[in-house]
Amino acid sequence: MTASRLHGILPTIFAEMSALAVRTGSVNLGQGFPDEDGPREVVDAAVAAMRGGANQYAPGTGVPVLRQAVAEHQRRHYGLDLDPDTEVAITTGCTEGIAAALLGLVEPGDEVVVLEPYYDSYLAMLQVAGGVRRPVTLRSPDFRVDLDELRAAVTPRTRFVLLNSPHNPTGTVLTADELAAVAALAVEHDLTVITDEVYEHLVFDGAVHTPIATLPGMAGRTLTLSSVGKSYSLTGWKVGWASGPAHLVGALVAAKQWLTFTSGAPLQPAVAHALTEHPGFPAALAVELQGKRDQLVAGLRAAGLPTTTPQGTYFATSDVRDLGWDDGLTFCLALPERAGVVAVPEQVFHDDPRGAGRHLVRWAFCKRTEVIAEATSRLAAARLSAG
Repeated sequence: MTASRLHGILPTIFAEMSALAVRTGSVNLGQGFPDEDGPREVVDAAVAAMRGGANQYAPGTGVPVLRQAVAEHQRRHYGLDLDPDTEVAITTGCTEGIAAALLGLVEPGDEVVVLEPYYDSYLAMLQVAGGVRRPVTLRSPDFRVDLDELRAAVTPRTRFVLLNSPHNPTGTVLTADELAAVAALAVEHDLTVITDEVYEHLVFDGAVHTPIATLPGMAGRTLTLSSVGKSYSLTGWKVGWASGPAHLVGALVAAKQWLTFTSGAPLQPAVAHALTEHPGFPAALAVELQGKRDQLVAGLRAAGLPTTTPQGTYFATSDVRDLGWDDGLTFCLALPERAGVVAVPEQVFHDDPRGAGRHLVRWAFCKRTEVIAEATSRLAAARLSAG
């Protein structure tokens, strides 16, 4: 019997669609994991740490060398000065960071403004924490923040903004004006911002990711979450971090200690090695991903799927209405049989599955070029029209 706090929370769509890909032998463009690993030297550093004896519990807040590396990363890229002892904590991926942040900070009944569509763990953990979602919807085809809707979402019960830029699943990178509007509301209404920046380095076409913590008045009210997984193609390591003022990081750690307590000990020094010795890898990866993005988007459009060109992340979004579908989930469930390809319906990332995202489908391009070519070839050859 499932506890009531979990009622209505469905199994994560990523597990469901990846299992469907395995069962049908389909090309998996659903779940966002790369086909290729990150730097070999970083993997070797993890092996060396294991052989060197780093196999017991790490400190709950993370090993010092990684906390120092994260602090240096934030200073080098964004000019943020952090105390690695009190203003940085290591998490078991950003997913745990989100869970610990919400459990450690949100009181039952607190309203949380969140950009919709949203990564599915946001919905689950806000419900478990007793928070009340106040969605601001990014609508196709532009997926920009409606500033009037943003302002209207804030009420006297609002305490937090849960931000995500670069944004999964739409690929939007928030503009200076959009970030300034969020910051102005946070300052005016004394809101805390929890910001998920796991795709911080994976931006394209000259787009610039600006952490909201760098805006005036925001450093003291922003908890920033990120991880090594996306930027270094090491998603299975599940090593992330939180940074910000000590009272916010401390609240996250207060919850994290009862979740995992600590995160993979031999992986942490290897992640520190990645951040300090291979700082250029994410930028090179972004260039490579931009090419794969262009390959996938062109292939999808050639198959009759109108597709946006994302500014960042691993994902592109198609509208399936031109093919006669008004329901992305139905399309995605039919796709393996029709084309031997798996994608993810974006309606599961919205409060209303019949609303703004009902006709949208997300595809991952963090795959080998030959995998993308095979997937788009199958789509072009398939009968994709409804009926």
